[in-house]
Amino acid sequence: MTKRIAFLASDAKVAQTARDSLVKRYGNVAPRDADVVVALGGDGFMLHTLHNMQHLDTPVYGMNRGTIGFLMNEFHETDLMERLATAVEEVINPLAMLALDQSGKLHEALAINEVSLLRAGPQAARLKISVDGRVRMAELVCDGALLSTPAGSTAYNYSAHGPILPIGADVLALTAIAAFRPRRWRGALLPKNAKVRIDVLDADKRPVMADADSVSFPDIDWVEIRSEPSIQHRLLFDPGHGLEERLISEQFN
Repeated sequence: MTKRIAFLASDAKVAQTARDSLVKRYGNVAPRDADVVVALGGDGFMLHTLHNMQHLDTPVYGMNRGTIGFLMNEFHETDLMERLATAVEEVINPLAMLALDQSGKLHEALAINEVSLLRAGPQAARLKISVDGRVRMAELVCDGALLSTPAGSTAYNYSAHGPILPIGADVLALTAIAAFRPRRWRGALLPKNAKVRIDVLDADKRPVMADADSVSFPDIDWVEIRSEPSIQHRLLFDPGHGLEERLISEQFN
């Protein structure tokens, strides 16, 4: 059965050129009418596509036409239908963030990769970390902290020396960014259903911003973060090149 495909591309010229060629070869439908969405770009564009597609149950197959392609398959033009027929599906859940800023305004956001708190001034941030209502760290002095999903564990989390998480592990990675005190604290692995709250201490003197997949909110007092199982993102990968294999391979590079 021929699949109806919606081709989406980033603004990069190489992605737009690839989209034009693929549309000419395979046709194109609107995402709401598609059996599968093919996203052309890098990981950033894939995240953008998944966020925009979360109201649909349509799987997304990415082909790398950007600078980073951890969530993408290799680009080939001629064998797309065969690759879609044999693709392996991975289902991931985003993080839901609720944040209160110093003006008393609440902010909500979803993050497929991670939610991070980052210092927004010259001084290190002072954070208090609670898990499921219990204070686990009364004070973390650092440049920031982040909570990462398995899908996002090779992104900012990995750069901050956090662990790489297999997709099926049902855990989240809580990672410090340039921790000063406790100096050797490298973070924690938490159950996927854990509810994490991070309070900003001395928020007036040491301002902190919250970031959910590059959507930022300044002057934060606290954030609460949890996995959102009601939202499922369906990603398609070529056999042997799915997220599970990529996460394992990355640890041996």
